[in-house]
Amino acid sequence: MSAGRIPPKNERSLQVFEDQARVRYAERSAKGYVSMVRSFLEWLGPIVLSDVRPQDVQAYQMHVYTLRKKDGTPLSLGNQSNRLLAVKLFFRHLVKRGDVLSDPAARVEYPRREQRLPRGILSREEVRKLLAMPDTSTALGLRDRAVLEVFYATGIRAGELAKLKLSDIDTEDRVLRVLLGKGSKDRHVPLTRASVEALEAYLVHGRPHYRKAASSSWLFLAERGGKPYASLLNEIVQRSAIAAGIEKHVTCHTLRHSIATHLLKGGADIRHIQILLGHASLHATERYTHVEISDLTKALKRAHPRGR
Repeated sequence: MSAGRIPPKNERSLQVFEDQARVRYAERSAKGYVSMVRSFLEWLGPIVLSDVRPQDVQAYQMHVYTLRKKDGTPLSLGNQSNRLLAVKLFFRHLVKRGDVLSDPAARVEYPRREQRLPRGILSREEVRKLLAMPDTSTALGLRDRAVLEVFYATGIRAGELAKLKLSDIDTEDRVLRVLLGKGSKDRHVPLTRASVEALEAYLVHGRPHYRKAASSSWLFLAERGGKPYASLLNEIVQRSAIAAGIEKHVTCHTLRHSIATHLLKGGADIRHIQILLGHASLHATERYTHVEISDLTKALKRAHPRGR
């Protein structure tokens, strides 16, 4: 099937899907889904959505498997899965609206993805050094310290932290409310004493010095007073890691992986960690148990009769 111009009717359906995606999903996810659905519609060419059959979607699935990057290598399994997920979400949306009678993408299966272990886990000492880096004598340093403490205290995603508003924080009860996290789910997570102290210092002595602070509802503000995006949050984490002399590649997600690992080592129930991280299934959280192989290896060398 050759790609072609998107029929006006399909274009209108895409626009409605885009409007709903902006409400239901995180900004980055919504843009990605819309872009991937547009690629699918361009591949469909003149076929209107009401005429799409399961065979058409299966043919598109095979097309996705044959796509190549600029260097000639295949798309990653994650990229392939995301493209198919976008199509499945699109048709579910069309079925709910009554635009199509049946879902031609219902039986499409994702390629099997290898469950990779988290990389670049920080030690507790490395985290301690990282958190101590921001200069808390400045408004910028107070913000950065609060950002790092919240990341490490809660394991929150960068996109979730960027969307936090003042009303989502309760420093008295030490609770953080994450609204419309991944999968459009809300959750409440506890804050540590250190993170509450950093937040209170930022709110009292740091945030008021930012532009538009009085009129903005965002908890954390960029230097010009706007919403902080993931690139800024990663910059905060990486800048502090470099200053702390940490040679590992450190991102916001590194802190998420690190707190999960540290909690597991400390004896926390894996189901509690699942709730904290906002994982939809326990399977996603279980990969942190594999990180413990390093500790197991050390124990065997120390205690096993044949290990010494």
